[in-house]
Amino acid sequence: MLALILNLLLVPQGSLPAYRPTTAQIAAAYKRADTIGAVWNSQAFLLKLEPHWLDGGKSFWYRTEESDGTSSYVRVESTSGVEAPLFDHAAVAAALQKEVGQTMDPKRLPIQVQTWRSEELRFAFKGVRYSFDPVNRELHKVDANRDEGRRPQGPAFVQDTWPPSRTPVASPDGSWTARIEGMNILIKPKGGDERPLTKDGSDSAYYARLTWAPDSRRLVAIRVHPGDRKKVYLIQSTPPVWGPAKLSERIYDRPGDAVDTFDVITLDPSGASEPVAAEAVDYGDLPSLHKTLDGAFTYEKMDRGYGRYRIFRLNPATGQTTTIFDDDPPTFVDSTSQVVRYLEKTDEVIVSSERGGWHHLYLADGHGGFKQITSGPWVVRSVVNVDEGNRRILFGASGMDPTEDPYFVHYYLIDFDGSHLQAITPSRGNHRASLSPDGAVFVDTYSTVLEAPVHELRRADTGALVKELGRADVTLLRKGGWRPPQPFVAKGRDGKTDIYGLVFRPTNFDRHKRYPVIEDIYAGPHDSFVPKDFSANYYQQRIADIGFIVVKIDGMGTRNRSKAFHDVCYRNLADAGFPDRILWMKALGKSDPSVDLSRVGIFGTSAGGQSAGGAVLFHPEFYKVAVASCGCHDNRLDKIWWNEQWMGVIGPHYAASSNIENAAKLQGDLMLIVGELDTNVPPESTYRFAAALQAAGKEFELVVIPNSDHTSGGTYGERKRRDFFVRKLLGVEPPNPNRPSVA
Repeated sequence: MLALILNLLLVPQGSLPAYRPTTAQIAAAYKRADTIGAVWNSQAFLLKLEPHWLDGGKSFWYRTEESDGTSSYVRVESTSGVEAPLFDHAAVAAALQKEVGQTMDPKRLPIQVQTWRSEELRFAFKGVRYSFDPVNRELHKVDANRDEGRRPQGPAFVQDTWPPSRTPVASPDGSWTARIEGMNILIKPKGGDERPLTKDGSDSAYYARLTWAPDSRRLVAIRVHPGDRKKVYLIQSTPPVWGPAKLSERIYDRPGDAVDTFDVITLDPSGASEPVAAEAVDYGDLPSLHKTLDGAFTYEKMDRGYGRYRIFRLNPATGQTTTIFDDDPPTFVDSTSQVVRYLEKTDEVIVSSERGGWHHLYLADGHGGFKQITSGPWVVRSVVNVDEGNRRILFGASGMDPTEDPYFVHYYLIDFDGSHLQAITPSRGNHRASLSPDGAVFVDTYSTVLEAPVHELRRADTGALVKELGRADVTLLRKGGWRPPQPFVAKGRDGKTDIYGLVFRPTNFDRHKRYPVIEDIYAGPHDSFVPKDFSANYYQQRIADIGFIVVKIDGMGTRNRSKAFHDVCYRNLADAGFPDRILWMKALGKSDPSVDLSRVGIFGTSAGGQSAGGAVLFHPEFYKVAVASCGCHDNRLDKIWWNEQWMGVIGPHYAASSNIENAAKLQGDLMLIVGELDTNVPPESTYRFAAALQAAGKEFELVVIPNSDHTSGGTYGERKRRDFFVRKLLGVEPPNPNRPSVA
């Protein structure tokens, strides 16, 4: 990296000639981009260390890798760090060699261990699963059709219709049994006759779930009011079996739709008093009731539009509720980073909020009082473990060390009262911790994009180092010409806030040429997206090697910084941090004359597809070429939870952020890619954008991927994206697969 910086400083000032490869050079670059990832991966060792915990956490196993190609499976005692082979590698090699008739080297076993017990080793070899008995040294194939606990994956974002639970529920003291029949509740006293407890159930308000109060004196029922339950449709144009196209449908709530709502009702099983309705839930999932130590219940409510979140305490004797936590910001409550932990021993709740300007933890006492646990100009990223006995929390956070990248995650301990804050991952870098099931130790892997991973075993109660488990070996990778991305920081739109990103240059980068710039964008407010971990095979580098400078940036409106940074997205997803991104690239151009800001492209998928399309609508003076895959081009057409989370309830701001409504603003070049079976963002989002562009008389390209779900385009889409950028930004005709290349 130092050599790269020195090279940039030595570049002569003034205009450099534009990088214009020949057709032959582009063809060679395509071949390199298709193969170099596998080469790079083969030259890096022990980049990951995944612990597989045994005996409740007393030990674990992992797979080692060495640069000479050898590997082994190792078992580690968690307390001492003592290592030993997980199994007899020579015995497994001999048994497998006998089974498949292929020579097996015990130090290079080409197997993937799946489970280990003292009496059985399960592993896979070339897609076949085997079971090895270490005592008798016998090897058997495992029935491929045997259910191993895997469930078939259905379409994404399938909404529940909350059918009534028909299972009878007995009161804790055994004196009553309640059940739902049809739309109503039936009740039966012990030794008596069953009778209706309710008669008001109907298709528009039916009873779905029943829970008894601990004292058996009240029954709490959830009643469902169905909303619109509108459907979306997918057409599979080319089913695998020859025949006509197929139509599928499913319920899919979108912004503005009437959604299912829920009543929380307490009933006297004797019928001596009228039912009492508690605070209703008008958005989200069917409420979950949590029992408290004194016989009450708690449940949660997120208001429609994500503007307010509350936890209620329900008194089943009266049906009355009190609020034990209330988060009511001027903008939105971020459900995607929300922490809610109910403490069984005390009825307290650990809950997170951005109410103080940063995402922090609070302790609600269960009766309306609460106090802040963590505080400061930094962000809680996760809660790893809650030790109720010692009233201590192990959590991940970023931004606490002002000398580091504010997105680097470290792990800390803190008491419930906010005292005794202790860092337990001291090494510089981005950390990822895997906690043992018993909470005693954790495996910590840390790295940066410039520094290869280190794997350590540490005690969870003090952070004390038990053992260094290993370090990634990237010697061959660096010798083979691989280059790391360049971290770059520039000021955002306010002139004060640092914006972080990465720069990827071609491996054969020529400092005397100017290269087009392509931004890989994802600006979803539910996270931050610039890589912080070391990788041998960044996707962006493979694009750069075709002949571009590729950048990845986290602008304002994304998560994991301050609340003010985050709120930029509110009711304004079209912003996508573009003012920050453009300034960042302009600052990069000032520092590096090889950056050609007259040729800037952008691409993205899903929310990134919306942003990529928006770039050439709202910022055509800067972005000249865009490829938008499976984009949410109008937030009214996409799933309700993601879009109302950031855009709030329906209003004119939806149209202002819509690519479809603003299609006539298109300048530059645009390619749209869509999977016809997209179960995430309905394909009509892209089709409606295409129709609006056609109506406006605009030129663009539309690529439909048959039989494909939510996608960036797969292999075909990747080639189309490359071709588009090569043609539009490099001015070269890309390789044509219809015409064999001429040597």
